[in-house]
Amino acid sequence: MILFLIAAILIWWLGGRAGYPAQARLILLGLLYVTVLALTLFPNPLRPALGGSTGEWLVLGAIVALFFVYRLGLQKLRKRVRPENRPKEVPEGAFAPGELDRYARHVVLREIGGTGQKRLKEARVLVVGAGGLGSPVLLYLAAAGVGTIGVIDDDHVDASNLQRQVIHTDKRIGMPKVFSAEAAMTAINPYLNVRPYHRRLTSDISEELAAEYDLVIDGCDDFETRQVVNAACVAQGIPLISGALSPWEGQITTFAPHDGTPCYACIFPEAPAPGQSSTCAEAGVLGPLPGIVGAMMAAEAMKELTGAGQGLRGGMAIHDALHGEHRTIALKRRPDCPVCGGGQPPR
Repeated sequence: MILFLIAAILIWWLGGRAGYPAQARLILLGLLYVTVLALTLFPNPLRPALGGSTGEWLVLGAIVALFFVYRLGLQKLRKRVRPENRPKEVPEGAFAPGELDRYARHVVLREIGGTGQKRLKEARVLVVGAGGLGSPVLLYLAAAGVGTIGVIDDDHVDASNLQRQVIHTDKRIGMPKVFSAEAAMTAINPYLNVRPYHRRLTSDISEELAAEYDLVIDGCDDFETRQVVNAACVAQGIPLISGALSPWEGQITTFAPHDGTPCYACIFPEAPAPGQSSTCAEAGVLGPLPGIVGAMMAAEAMKELTGAGQGLRGGMAIHDALHGEHRTIALKRRPDCPVCGGGQPPR
């Protein structure tokens, strides 16, 4: 019987790869079953390898037949349901019955209203990193009703993350962060389309992936990935909201060189010197700080998507949690930037 199962799996898989429809593959599986059944009726060299008597194979065929009869009957019953009793199909980008109630506090905001909430529903946002900054960003975007949210990260939940990465829980230690984040987001808002990508964002997929979204939010913690994200957004003309943390300080800006602002490479053209920039594991970080900065990034994202207020294009907000200070500085584009200014890429 093992040989039969292996053959059946190969037929289904290879047929699918070759583009055969499900009906054609089912016919092939039926022919395989009839062939095996015939081989069990008389002595032959293959009979011992097939396993089971003719009666056992007939029972297996009867079980499979009953399953398909049940499925066919269920489909016919569904067709007989009166139209008014059928569940209403919700077009993509439209609100499901009762969904709009959860966004009531947005709808009454003059700067957002029903139009802005519909823009959020239709929006597609990619979040790079499901860690300290990604956690509040993802939670608030989910709660706000952003229709499609992609999240890419190759890391797994660790106990040391829980001090600040509030989207994860103790029970999900060891789980890939993107799937842990997906569980938390859909628990808050079941009307989302969450796209988890459990892998590292590399240059070979970055542009193609970014092109599927209206806005990218960078919450990662390494310079190389930030360069990849920036280059992809510049190439696709997509706004990039970027955040970064030190032990007590956080910074946020929106890069949109297609709108005349600098890109990430304009401000940070080279990687930090060894020892100049430490990770959270090396230098530590205040637990609430990623929540403060991540919530601000989510607010900037909502302004970008709805057109409300004044965003951080061309400016960088810096929050000092140790001294309770907040300031904004202006950023300028570099004409010789190798990414957005027409300069030559470094060798």
